Amino acid sequence: MATLLGAAEHADTAHEHRLLSAGKAITGVRIEIRDVRTGAPVPTGAPGEVWIRTDQLMGGYWNLPEATAAAITGDGWYRSGDSGHLDEDGYLYLTDRIKDMIISGGENIYPAEIERVLAEHPSLAEVAVVGVPDEKWGEVPKAVVVATHGHYVDEARVIAYCRAQLAGYKCPKSVDVVTELPRNVLGKIMKNDVRARYWQGRESNLI
Repeated sequence: MATLLGAAEHADTAHEHRLLSAGKAITGVRIEIRDVRTGAPVPTGAPGEVWIRTDQLMGGYWNLPEATAAAITGDGWYRSGDSGHLDEDGYLYLTDRIKDMIISGGENIYPAEIERVLAEHPSLAEVAVVGVPDEKWGEVPKAVVVATHGHYVDEARVIAYCRAQLAGYKCPKSVDVVTELPRNVLGKIMKNDVRARYWQGRESNLI
């Protein structure tokens, strides 16, 4: 356990935006936001990877020394693999998983932000956004979607829908319609499987 959003904060109508947060670090826990590539701390409010330091920290992954070394630094920080930011009052807001982040022309794009927009589109029943190879930008966002029953998915209209709500560089450059998205036994969409079909024979920018 690293953060807590208490009952009083849930009832605080003057700061309702904090309900979107994961709360503040509990006693004995330090949280910092670090640059995904350099590991350097970023300014308050800037996005990056959530790093956690606490005496509760695990010793490591069982029989997985390489995974342990990747997750736990030599000075005791745990790299959570989550992206997010801290506000000026120390509240933590989570954005996405770092492994799902798309790096397009040097810009970090978080699929979850795009998926939240597309989830409101009436023609789309399910959505997964992944990075796909692009000769100019390295990779660009693609929306892989399942149509709502009885609806036709118009690629141009879906992209235009995103452009009305997101910065241009964040919008999907293409849309693929599938009958279903791969899910694990818990029902979670398996992004790696969705992404893999587009990267066969190519090296992705995944961290």
